[in-house]
Amino acid sequence: MLWNGGISFGGVIAFIFADLLILPIVNIYRKYYGTTMMLTLLGTCHASMVVAGYLVELLFGTANLIPGQRSAVVMHAGLSWNYTTWLNIVFLVIAAILVVRFAATGGIPMLRMMGGSPDSQSHQHDHSHHCQ
Repeated sequence: MLWNGGISFGGVIAFIFADLLILPIVNIYRKYYGTTMMLTLLGTCHASMVVAGYLVELLFGTANLIPGQRSAVVMHAGLSWNYTTWLNIVFLVIAAILVVRFAATGGIPMLRMMGGSPDSQSHQHDHSHHCQ
């Protein structure tokens, strides 16, 4: 759709590469590596995305590999009963069964226990053994 809407070929490639820069992933980088390293990774990924977009545009344009027509056809939007509908129903039933099993086997209390930070579990005993 981007290509059909007039975005350059390299721009479409850069947009696909930009999926690496979504906010949850950037936040994970910040938590694990710190703010300075997160900003370094963010800058490096952004610069790589820009350079990759330009290189693809230049290389594919020079080799005449960029399609001349922008004629993507979008299927009509509407409800229909086809194989994907039935597969969605089957996997929805499987997901429901798994959620019920998870809740019935004590998964919810386990999930609550896992949600805390290491500092909040300081009331637990230290089970490490020191050998001499």
